[in-house]
Amino acid sequence: MNQTGKSILLVDDDQDIRELLQTYLSRSGFRVRTVPDGTNFREALTGDPADLVILDVMLPDEDGFSLCSWVRGHQKLAQMPIIMLTASSDETDRIIGLELGADDYLAKPFSPRELLARIKALLRRVNFAQERTGDVLAFDEWRLDMVSHRLFHRDGEEVLLSGADFVLLKLFLDHPQQILDRDTIANATRGREVMPLERIVDMAVSRLRQRLGDTGKCPRLIRTVRGSGYLLAAQVAPHHDALG
Repeated sequence: MNQTGKSILLVDDDQDIRELLQTYLSRSGFRVRTVPDGTNFREALTGDPADLVILDVMLPDEDGFSLCSWVRGHQKLAQMPIIMLTASSDETDRIIGLELGADDYLAKPFSPRELLARIKALLRRVNFAQERTGDVLAFDEWRLDMVSHRLFHRDGEEVLLSGADFVLLKLFLDHPQQILDRDTIANATRGREVMPLERIVDMAVSRLRQRLGDTGKCPRLIRTVRGSGYLLAAQVAPHHDALG
């Protein structure tokens, strides 16, 4: 996939990392902006949204978690992919980041080549998300606009989806009543398979259940199939009314 012109915003308080990644990613065809803290990050995104964000957890003014939440709370930014940079030994940081809507993470120290692979994978996912499969799909109490990526409850309430939320929901809606294993979900939502102990798929499903209000002890819509994966237990049909 041609990356020319795709824009990346990197926030990290380590100047050496900023300079290294700006040089490396620019050579790979990206337009790269770097900022050292949360204040500059907010200003940069407000003025000129990016195609993807690389967000360090530890920043001098506010942590990456609050910035991730801020991004996911804005309609115009909510779909933007986020890769979080975390401490190598702290799994809690990774779990919190995923819960808040980060798309993927890398533990420091990391290889720029691995970061580049993650970036390309997430941008491929964006292309997948833009493939049209009908204008509006209805399932259970919900309607999903496949063009604008907007999700509405039947009472009219809109629920903001991240890019990963949308792709995962689209995957379930494309395969209703079918068991999807973790590697299938990971490849669709992150562009890569998961390691045996990685929780990224389970966290993504948990987050989508929260968006759908499907959070009881025995989820009704997205069911866990022990040892196999997950299944959308709903009928899916085209919906012809306009949304919004």
